[in-house]
Amino acid sequence: MHYRLLLALLLVLNSCKPESELKEDISPVTGIELLEISNDSLSVRALEFSGNTFWFAGNKGSYGSIIDSSKQLTKGRVIYEGNESLEFRSIAVTDNFTFILTAGNPGLIYRISHENDSLALVYKEVGETVFYDSLKFWNDNEGIAMGDPQDGCFTILMTKDGGNNWDKVPCEALPNMIEGEAAFAASNSNIAINGNHIWIVTGGAAARVWHSADKGKSWQVMESPISQGGAMTGIYAVDFYDENLGVIMGGDWNAKEINTSNKAITRDGGKTWSLLADGVGPGYSSDISFVPGTQGQELLAVGTPGIWWSSDQGENWIQLSESGFYTAAFSQMDEGVLAGNNLISSFRLIRK
Repeated sequence: MHYRLLLALLLVLNSCKPESELKEDISPVTGIELLEISNDSLSVRALEFSGNTFWFAGNKGSYGSIIDSSKQLTKGRVIYEGNESLEFRSIAVTDNFTFILTAGNPGLIYRISHENDSLALVYKEVGETVFYDSLKFWNDNEGIAMGDPQDGCFTILMTKDGGNNWDKVPCEALPNMIEGEAAFAASNSNIAINGNHIWIVTGGAAARVWHSADKGKSWQVMESPISQGGAMTGIYAVDFYDENLGVIMGGDWNAKEINTSNKAITRDGGKTWSLLADGVGPGYSSDISFVPGTQGQELLAVGTPGIWWSSDQGENWIQLSESGFYTAAFSQMDEGVLAGNNLISSFRLIRK
């Protein structure tokens, strides 16, 4: 009887442990293996994995795909009204389509069919202040794009019909912004989606986190401890492991070596943020991701100064490489693709 009571008590105690304590033993990362896929004149800042395929988009109207298993690369190009220099910095993938969005004027969203690779222009906006930063989909029907301020508020587009039509959210439905607050089209990484939640991060005069728990119907804005006030300071990337655990990353693009006030964590869905490894670890980074399969413990940060890894939610970091990239996407635990200026590479995290 005493044995059974003890066993029952142990089961109850174990069920109450946080996920981090239930994590299976995973060997620490000791390095990274990079394998070049493409080396040309393209600058790629938008990258996403779905199914067995990485999709990417970049400058010079470029877009393409990489088959994960074979690393076979296919490229395409968009020329709009004779413009051969379209800058694509945002991408989103649904079951049947890939969407790519330009940064700058004109604002164009193209839809690429996975069935026959056909290209369709599904949104067009022309104006001197048009500048879109990021694009995400919750599911095959519902998506969101955000851009820099127009008419006194951030620009937010919504679709509910699979990207066929996009509607701009009126300014009166959005929180007030701070003058000089904007966002960075650095790596399609200033939007994170989890469940019905969405988080948008900003920079410039203010480094804040915009949050909606109902797919953009209502919003609240939270302050962050990330550096702000300069033209290129603020939050460049956000990722959420679940509805509560999230990380933000950024810094000062003009002083990439500064590693203070540039990384923070939340465990309450973004209501409060705490600085991580302040004064140590990576400086400016343009992308950050939870490493899949590590139960929210491991992080990978990427930027032009190099690649960094953390085993403990950002408390401690090791630099894996000085090779610079803009963005990363995982296909599975420890494996994925990195993209940057003139270079796309596959990567594999090396463990003991």
